[in-house]
Amino acid sequence: MHGTPLPREEEVLTPEALEFLAELHRRFTPVRDDLPATRAARRAEIARTGTLGFLPETAAVREAEWSVAPTPPALLDRRVEITGPTDRKMTVNALNSGARVWLADFEDASSPTRANVIGGQITMADAFRRRLDFTDERGKRYALRPDEELAVVVMRPRGWHLDEKHLTVDGRRIPGALVDFGLYLFHNGRLLAEQGRGPYFYLAKLESHTEARLWNDVFLVAQGLLGLERGTIRATVLIETITAAFEMEEILYELREHAAGLNAGRWDYLFSIVKNFRDAGERFVLPDRNAVTMTAPFMRAYTELLVRTCHKRGAHAIGGMAAFIPSKDEEVNATAMEKVRADKDREAADGFDGSWVAHPGLVPVARASFDAVLGDRPHQRERLREDVRVTAEQLLAIDSTGAHPTLAGLRNAVQVGTRYLRSWLAGRGAVAVFDLMEDVATAEISRSQLWQWIEARVVLDDGRTVTADLVREVAAEELAAIEAEVGAEEFAGGGWRRAHELLLEIALAEEYVDFLTIPAYELLD
Repeated sequence: MHGTPLPREEEVLTPEALEFLAELHRRFTPVRDDLPATRAARRAEIARTGTLGFLPETAAVREAEWSVAPTPPALLDRRVEITGPTDRKMTVNALNSGARVWLADFEDASSPTRANVIGGQITMADAFRRRLDFTDERGKRYALRPDEELAVVVMRPRGWHLDEKHLTVDGRRIPGALVDFGLYLFHNGRLLAEQGRGPYFYLAKLESHTEARLWNDVFLVAQGLLGLERGTIRATVLIETITAAFEMEEILYELREHAAGLNAGRWDYLFSIVKNFRDAGERFVLPDRNAVTMTAPFMRAYTELLVRTCHKRGAHAIGGMAAFIPSKDEEVNATAMEKVRADKDREAADGFDGSWVAHPGLVPVARASFDAVLGDRPHQRERLREDVRVTAEQLLAIDSTGAHPTLAGLRNAVQVGTRYLRSWLAGRGAVAVFDLMEDVATAEISRSQLWQWIEARVVLDDGRTVTADLVREVAAEELAAIEAEVGAEEFAGGGWRRAHELLLEIALAEEYVDFLTIPAYELLD
C-alpha cells in the first residue's frame, strides 16, 4: 500500500481483501497487459484500410440460437437509471432519487484519487448496511429511505487501461479495474446476493469480445474464490467504442451467463470514433460536439442495432445519458427539459428498456417517457426490432450529420476541456459545466477533436484553418476569460493554468495519446 493513510481504510484494505486482490492480479494482469498491443494492432488496421466491418470469424455466433441468462428480479425494471460518483451525498441522493437503478461510478465520473477510490468503497459498504445517515457542514441531514424505495446499485469499475498506483503486488501496479471490482465484490458480494440485489456491474471501455471474455474469466474465478454461486454476478456492458459496436452479439455471448444488457454510451462512443479514425480523412471528421445529436444517421444506426441485438438475445437495452442539469434560469431550464423529454421519448419509442440521467431532477422526466410506453410492464424486450438492418457503412457514415466544425465549436472544446480537467485534477470527476453534467468523456472528446481538426487541417466557418497556433491563441483567450470570471486570487490558486497546460500538451501532441487519464493520473494524489 502506498500513500498517506486514510480514515477507516483498514475496513477496506484488510489482509484478506488484499490477498484476494493479489490473487486476481497474478491470474489476470498478464492477460490484461496484452490488451494495449491488441488494441494498437486493430487501430493500425483501421488506419491502413480506413474502415471496419463485422467479424467474419464470429459469424457463427451471430447466426446461432442462444440467449443470455434469465434476468434477476432486481434488474427486470430499469426504466430510469441515475449515474454519479460515490461520495456520501451523491450516494444518498441517488439511492433516494426514485430511479430504479443507480450506476455507482468509480470510472469516468470519479477522479481516481486515493481518497476517492478508498472512500467510495467505504461509502458503498455503509450504504448496503444502512450506516449512511449523516449531516453535512451546513447542518443538512441526509438519510436513506426504506430499502424497498432505494435504487438497485450497479457498480462501474475503471476500464482495463488504468492502473492503481497506490496498490502494488511484487512491485507491479494492480489494474484499477481489478481493485474497484475486487474490493467491492469482496466486501459486499455475499450480502448483496443474500438480499437479491446483486452484485451487479457496468463494464466500461471494452473494445472487443475478447475483452468481455477476460471479464467473464475474472467473474468465474472471483465467484469461486468467494464461494458465490456461478452466475451470481451480472454485468451490463457499455457499448461506447466503435469497435465494440461491431461486436455486440459476440460480447453478450462471451458474458452470456453473467450478461444483463448493453448500454449506449454515447459520449465515449464519439470519442472512440475520433480516436480510431482520427487520420482517416475528411469524411471521418466530427463537427462540433453539440451538433452531433442522437438523431444523426450514424448514431441512429448504432442505437437501433443495440436494441435489436439485446432483445434478440434476451438482454436489456439501456439508452444514453441525459446530461442536462436543472438551471435557475427558467428559460434555460424549460429548453433543457424539453430536450431531455424528446430524447427519452425517442428512446422509449425505439424499444429501449430504460435510460440514464445525471441529476435527480431529471428522474421524473425520463420516467414519464418510459411509463407512457411500458405502462406496468418492466421492459419491452418482446419488441425484437426485426425491421432493423444495420450495415457497416451506416455505422461509419460519420459525414451524414450535415454539420461542420466552427470557431464556436473549437472555443467550446477548449472551454469545456479546461474547466473539466481543472476539477478532475482537484479530485472531482462529475462536474457541472455550462448547465451539463460532464465526466471524463467530455475532456476526451474535446482534446481529441482539437487533435483531429489540426491533423485534417479543418477550415472553420470563419475561413480560418485549424492549426496548433490557432488552438493556442483561442486557449490563451479562454484562460484570460476564466481569470476575469473567477478573479486573480482564485485563478492563481485554483489549478486553472495546470489544466490549461495539460489540455494543450495532449491536444497538440505529435503522437495521439490513447487516454488522457493515463498521463493525467500521475498528477493526482
